[in-house]
Amino acid sequence: MTTFLKIFAAGALACLTSLSFAQTAANFPNRSIKIVVPFAPGGSSDFLARLVAQRMTTEWGQTVIVENKPGAGATLGADLVAKAPPDGYTLLLAATHHIIAQNVYKTVPYDIGRDFAPVSVIALIPNMVVINAKVPANTIQEFIALAKTQPGKLNYGSAGAGTAHHLIGEMFNLQAKTDIAHIPYKGSAPAIADLVSGQIQLMFDTITAGLPQVTGGKTRALAVTTAKRSSALPDVPTLNETILPGFDVGTWFGLMAPAKTPSDIVNKLSTEITKIVNIPEVRKQLLATGAEPIGNTSTEMSAQVKKELDSFAALLKQIKLTVE
Repeated sequence: MTTFLKIFAAGALACLTSLSFAQTAANFPNRSIKIVVPFAPGGSSDFLARLVAQRMTTEWGQTVIVENKPGAGATLGADLVAKAPPDGYTLLLAATHHIIAQNVYKTVPYDIGRDFAPVSVIALIPNMVVINAKVPANTIQEFIALAKTQPGKLNYGSAGAGTAHHLIGEMFNLQAKTDIAHIPYKGSAPAIADLVSGQIQLMFDTITAGLPQVTGGKTRALAVTTAKRSSALPDVPTLNETILPGFDVGTWFGLMAPAKTPSDIVNKLSTEITKIVNIPEVRKQLLATGAEPIGNTSTEMSAQVKKELDSFAALLKQIKLTVE
């Protein structure tokens, strides 16, 4: 084949490939979509995935199913999506946990920053500094002062080693210069039960999970961990505005597609998620659970993932934490 023919053939192939992607995006979706939730049914991730799936089904006229694939610290379901065809029909309900897992687990079968195409963050759920109702502190300032008088004697619970609850607790210890011991549990529910009974004094739980105990008077919320106050607890201040300036971390949930999914399909999915989270009824449902609606672009989510990968890597190096 002559040089001219080779160049012509390469150009024709590129044009056909671009045309194929454009046609794919224009016709997308033309069959059912699957959202893989790598957590057990019934949690915040499951609720968000099903809320979005229901709306996408209605808007696009194609069935969007939710499939729970828990296991291996939420990496099992993520790995399935990472290895799925990059066509937009298999999506991951990703979370802050996956950013942490990339750094904290010794072996992860994928790279969250390389093997996925971020689509959009659906919602951010602030974590809160919540204490047993009998702990003698009514403000975050009072609690930190109390903790400093009892180094190593107060305990905070988490949903397990390497979870967001755990990492936020270690960030708190570092910045507040406190020595509060970490007690890992197998999930948030048993940790909350021990917080209510007084077996532990503190948690950095999500508002979604911990709000019923706060409103029921069994626990006391002293602060939220995001830069802005929560719509669900508007009277509770942030750590950022009170005693730890710059403290800003929460638990986000969003969609990711396999890497190499055509950008126009990723952008079409992102636009749809943004539209869904801005539907008044959907916003109301999210806010009622303590979730703050987001709906950002693929580029914005990508920047957020990179930033958090770097920040959590630095934190984990500082506290020397790894999980088998």
